[in-house]
Amino acid sequence: MTAPRFCICIPARDEAERLPVLLDALAAQDVVGRVPVALCINNSTDESLSVATQRQARWAGRLDMVITSHDLPPADAHAGMARRLAMDAGLARVDSVDGVLISTDADTRPPPDWIGNALRAIDCGLDMVGGRIVLDEEERVAADVVAMRTKLDRYWSCVRAIEEEIDPCPWDPAPRHGDHTGASLAITAALYRAAGGVPILPSGEDRALVENAIAAGGRLGHPMNVWTRASARTSGRAAGGMADYMRDLEDRLIRDEPTLLPSFDQWRTRAEWRRTARQVQVGERVPDERDLPPMICDMPLALDR
Repeated sequence: MTAPRFCICIPARDEAERLPVLLDALAAQDVVGRVPVALCINNSTDESLSVATQRQARWAGRLDMVITSHDLPPADAHAGMARRLAMDAGLARVDSVDGVLISTDADTRPPPDWIGNALRAIDCGLDMVGGRIVLDEEERVAADVVAMRTKLDRYWSCVRAIEEEIDPCPWDPAPRHGDHTGASLAITAALYRAAGGVPILPSGEDRALVENAIAAGGRLGHPMNVWTRASARTSGRAAGGMADYMRDLEDRLIRDEPTLLPSFDQWRTRAEWRRTARQVQVGERVPDERDLPPMICDMPLALDR
């Protein structure tokens, strides 16, 4: 039996409410044939397993879904282990030569062309494809939170413009977004293995995977046509995830606290460092951006302009 080209890898915990939304969206993808899915449920206290099994039966002709359930010890019941289990389950299914793992979260709702656009980007030479994350328009979000998100989007657009002026990346040209999280991340099986898989960290495992993959020589791109919706909820399942971000955003707005971000001058300096780092000669030590001191959040994000 021929191994599938790709597999959607989903960690889930207490997601009985959101899983049907995601699985229905995967069934509606515009790719030809059944959609391979590796769903790894861990430490759930709700009906996630039952709900997933029901959807598996409903979409048997469309989703080629393998469901596993794990009762992890408390020390391992975190985002890093859960995503590692899901991605490794997908790795076991895909073609070992040109397979692609596509990570997402249980509270997302991707558009019909999400898988197809990610695979086309891989076919055009990328090893990793980050997907833009937008708040699900079917959920209510406070107007001030939307306004803050708009300001943040403008800030990051300015950062990308600085990078494109000083150190343009040939495989990640403008226009591009800046997201590459576990909610939407496609990575070739070969690069996933070279990067050592998902780091088993309590949080930030997706960012760490991307960093390790880049260090292993992976080409990361952010095409604008790869995106997914994510829940705007403020009560999440993973520490440091989207829900924590949304709750922190709301809390700062309630307290009327300024949002501080690295100044654009720091981003210019960082882009110049990257440009120099790309010019290392064969045989020289390749600089690692992770060795640099973190940038200082010294610039208030103004909300009145």
